[in-house]
Amino acid sequence: MLALQRVRDVGGDQRGEDERLQEVDKKLEQVAVAEFTYRHEAEFAAGFLTDAGIPHRLQIDDAGGDLGLTLGRPAIIWVLAADAERARAYDDGPLSIGRGQTISQPYIVALMTELAHLASGSRVLEIGTGCGYQTAVLAACAGHVWTVELEPELAAAAAETLASLGVTNVTQRVGDGSQGWPDAAPFDAILVTAAPADVPPALLDQLAEGGRLVIPLGTTSQDLYVFTREPDRIRRESVIPVRFVPLRS
Repeated sequence: MLALQRVRDVGGDQRGEDERLQEVDKKLEQVAVAEFTYRHEAEFAAGFLTDAGIPHRLQIDDAGGDLGLTLGRPAIIWVLAADAERARAYDDGPLSIGRGQTISQPYIVALMTELAHLASGSRVLEIGTGCGYQTAVLAACAGHVWTVELEPELAAAAAETLASLGVTNVTQRVGDGSQGWPDAAPFDAILVTAAPADVPPALLDQLAEGGRLVIPLGTTSQDLYVFTREPDRIRRESVIPVRFVPLRS
């Protein structure tokens, strides 16, 4: 209680001033806890990605760096479901966000982002905005993100959250993600956060040369795939087994 102690050291018997300074101390403690929490989460995230063998550019510094969008604010803001789910906001597992949709576990978000091979000027299409968590990660790594969400309620909530974080390089719309975004194509990367049975042809058509489509495929069993547009073909690579909600249109 440093602020309060300073008054007592000079012998002041000022009840009103004591109460005011107690409030100051309380706020200082809250700031200290927030700073500790941020650094703890940032260190955990960077260590987790390293241990998982995923190359990353996450930096831990006073300004937040690339972590500012995802870990500079509590992860709970991304979890828009029941209190029982909010208590699991920092778990490495998928969580419900309502409307029958989920937010992917942090490991999968990091892996899909890395597989996209983004650069600072990349043009990215995301299919399935959800709560906006993956969107914010992509926005921190790319030049601009176009994101499509089928559920208007989720799209509106994500837009509000992204705006509160000061994310300005994202364009959103509500619609059928399987059709992509032809008016903004071609894209350097396309990430799909729900699983169709087969690759939507429109998404392959909207890849730039060298562009990468990161997408889960399958119904009863699923795998994460990367499709890369090369000059004379589309190359397909299977990555890992996954479990996503179905892609709806």
